[in-house]
Amino acid sequence: MNKTTILYSCVLLIGVFISAISQVLLKKASMKEYESRIKEYLNPLVIIAYTMFVGTTFLSIIAYKGIPLSMGPVLEATSYIYVTFFGVKIFHEKLNAKKIFALILIIGGIIVYSI
Repeated sequence: MNKTTILYSCVLLIGVFISAISQVLLKKASMKEYESRIKEYLNPLVIIAYTMFVGTTFLSIIAYKGIPLSMGPVLEATSYIYVTFFGVKIFHEKLNAKKIFALILIIGGIIVYSI
C-alpha cells in the first residue's frame, strides 16, 4: 500500500469510529423517557448523532477517492468491533461465546484481506 491509500484508509476508519460513537449516542437517547414524540427526536443527543452520521458520509466519500472499492467494506467491518467494545464498556452488555467467535471471524477476515 502506498501513502495515499493509507491516508484515505485512515479517513475511512475515523469515519467508521465516529459512526460507532453516534450509534452509542442514539442508544443513550433511546433509553430515556420523553414527554412527547417531538422531544424524542429533537433532543441534543439525537441531533448530534445524526449530524455525526452526515459527517461520516462525507468522510466516506472522501475516503473512496483514494482507496479501492473492495477495501471499503473490510474497513467498515471494524465498526462491529467498536460497537461491541462500547456496548461492553458503556452499557455493561455481556459478551458470550457467539459474540466472541463472531469478532474473531471479523478480525480474521480483516487480517486475511490485508495480507
